Amino acid sequence: MDRRSSIESGGSVHLEINELNGMLSVTESGGPTIFEPQIQIETKNSSTSNSVSSKRPAVRAPEKKITLFALRLAVLEKAATGLGTLGFIWATVVLLGGFAITLDTTDFWVITTILLIEGTRIFSRSHELEWQHQATWSLADVGISSFRAIKYSTRTIVKAAKAIFKPISDATNASSREIARNSQQTARGKWDQRRLATRMWTSSEVPLLPYARWMFIARNVSKMLYWLQILSATACLVLSLMKLVFQNFGEVAKGDTDKRNRKSALLIFYSLAFTEALLFLLEKAYWEWKINYYRLLEEVNKKCELGPSGMTSVRRFFYDAYSRSVNGSIFDGLKMDMVSFAMELLASTSPDEQLIGAQILRKFALNPRFCDDTLQKIGTNIIVMDRLVEMLNWKDVQEEELRLSAAEIISKLTGKKQNSLRVAGIPGAMESISSLLQISRIPTGASDEICEKRIIFDNENYGFWTFNHLGLLILKKLARDHDNCGKIGNTRGLLPKIIEFTQAGERLLRDESATPTQILTLKRSLQVVKMMAGTAGATGKELRKDISEIVFTISNIRDILRYGEKHPTLQHLGIEILKSLALEDDATERIGGTGGVLKELCNIFLKETMPNHHGHVRTAAGEALAMLALESKNNCHRILKLKVTRKLVEALEVPLLRINAARILRNLCAYSGAGYFEELKELADAGPTVLKAIMTEEHKLQEVMMGLGAHIFKFITPEESNIMFQRAKIQEAELATKLVEILRKHQHPSIKVPRIRRFVIELSIWMMRDKGTNIQLLKKLGMDMELEYIIETTSELESFNVFSGTVGMNRHSVTIHSLVDTARKLLAGEKQ
Repeated sequence: MDRRSSIESGGSVHLEINELNGMLSVTESGGPTIFEPQIQIETKNSSTSNSVSSKRPAVRAPEKKITLFALRLAVLEKAATGLGTLGFIWATVVLLGGFAITLDTTDFWVITTILLIEGTRIFSRSHELEWQHQATWSLADVGISSFRAIKYSTRTIVKAAKAIFKPISDATNASSREIARNSQQTARGKWDQRRLATRMWTSSEVPLLPYARWMFIARNVSKMLYWLQILSATACLVLSLMKLVFQNFGEVAKGDTDKRNRKSALLIFYSLAFTEALLFLLEKAYWEWKINYYRLLEEVNKKCELGPSGMTSVRRFFYDAYSRSVNGSIFDGLKMDMVSFAMELLASTSPDEQLIGAQILRKFALNPRFCDDTLQKIGTNIIVMDRLVEMLNWKDVQEEELRLSAAEIISKLTGKKQNSLRVAGIPGAMESISSLLQISRIPTGASDEICEKRIIFDNENYGFWTFNHLGLLILKKLARDHDNCGKIGNTRGLLPKIIEFTQAGERLLRDESATPTQILTLKRSLQVVKMMAGTAGATGKELRKDISEIVFTISNIRDILRYGEKHPTLQHLGIEILKSLALEDDATERIGGTGGVLKELCNIFLKETMPNHHGHVRTAAGEALAMLALESKNNCHRILKLKVTRKLVEALEVPLLRINAARILRNLCAYSGAGYFEELKELADAGPTVLKAIMTEEHKLQEVMMGLGAHIFKFITPEESNIMFQRAKIQEAELATKLVEILRKHQHPSIKVPRIRRFVIELSIWMMRDKGTNIQLLKKLGMDMELEYIIETTSELESFNVFSGTVGMNRHSVTIHSLVDTARKLLAGEKQ
């Protein structure tokens, strides 16, 4: 009782130390496997987390320079407009209303002219921004036909000054035109070359009058209005300045009270008109300096890393910010940012605006400096996400770039776990992603044959392989969540498409000329299948059933194992898929029944000439063989027919292979049945190796060797047993003592070695049945008390052969309670 209480009081501490040692030790298996529970602990540094563990330095948004510039312009514009309005009121109420009769003829006509000029300018100003927007709607006008058309006239005004003060301006203009041409080619790509006529007018191409079409095309009206404003303001400035300088307002007769305040009223009006025109021209000069000399838009475009085609986006952003500051509060433009602006364009009905918005979001999502903020804003806007998913279905050749941008944005968006769940939750999302995979089998109508696979090429210039890669990449990121795996599996026709991409023949795998694109497609498809096959729970069970029932799955993987020696990563992925599928009995039989699969796995596992850096492939092959032999008599027979038992025994001496070799041999002994006794009897040669490992090793290796020993020792007689102990230079008493020590060490089930107590009991039963003297030896060492304690501490953890996550699979046919009862009866002297 004292011993029991001491164990209970200190047991938890002792267990934690053992678990810690097990986690810190490095074994030949290389980490957690399917033979023990895998507990996933999310860390703060997880790539699937939306939160950023380490604080990154805030990146100053380059577009803030534009919004600040728009604010300053709006201040000048509103100040000029306010003074103009005040001058208009002063002229109509005070001058024309109070002094209309007494005004000199010259002053009357000057005032009238200024009012008409100002009215024209105000009217043109109120509509200029609208026409500027219309002029930049068409992506066909990048750099040349939109913004340059609006500003070309202004450049003409200052051309002489440039020639005098900046001799290199010609070279600058030439460079600007070259950049504009490159912008057209880069941004449009094949967009406008293949653009078809639509049922609606493009606003920038609308001819307002049937004649003089060029002059009255919408994008040229903005230039005319701009010129009109400049001329109006200049005329107003000149007239006001002349009147202020000469002040020839006519003589006022002495005692004429009607004309007493006329001069002051005229001076106030001309001062208002002069100041208003000066502010407006100052605004235009500031505009020209920042845009054409300082190259503000080009600088922001460069810092945003949008590329040559991004100039259209930056110009549209500038016009929108300026419009909001002018038409609303001057601070409205400050509330804009490039990402929100792009999302607004994406929700537009204009294809050109949609493309501009998609390109901005694509650039920012792919840029490490801006991706976090961009993806966060997109991920919290369900309307934008829905539009991006919808664009994946747009297969029109004209919309190729839009579709490509949407696919790349979603591929980055799904890199965050929370965003991937939101994407998968959009109705029709999986069907849209499936549409990216351009591959299918066209039915022939015959039910007794399968038609050949073919990739759909509707247009020879369409980037089908790019969309295939992006589709598989999105699915790979979505498949990190088990719920998403279920949705992928339930999407009609998607799983067969993914399996089709795993097909790789000898030519592809062994040919040096195989392109990286083809290998990447194959790798991504295998990664998706691996993640789906490894799903835990009822969803995983159904997925493994669906994957194994597709007739090409296993044969495709077999070809990769057979011809993929130059691609160990692909072989490893294929083996991992087989290992996961082997969790299901039907899939296990299908794998074993597919010719050559077991043979190729044995060749990989036992191949001595494989490079050292391919060790993970050999380890995975060993685990797959152990899984396929588990509780499968047919597969055990197939492996025995390959005549590899001798090599497996030799592998027990190889550090890299011995854990999985022991697992395979144990399963062969346990599940082959009585018909292969002679083939299995030669495994007794491994006895000394097994005994030494039990006595000297720890953790996984000790566990698997103990499980192997409990089965291969059944094939030897007591005389052969004596010889085995002599060859190993180990006494039976030493082995018995070791077994009791192991039970005392593992007083509770262990996650790292969940079957070690079971195997100790099985080995103890063999020892007691082998020789009667071992019964007294074990009884003297306290085995009976340890068995009693096992009954009180056993758990479901010890009841399974393998695990899918934390879910036990393949329950042991004999419970640990039954084994304890058998051992205790033997200790009591009863024959079993």
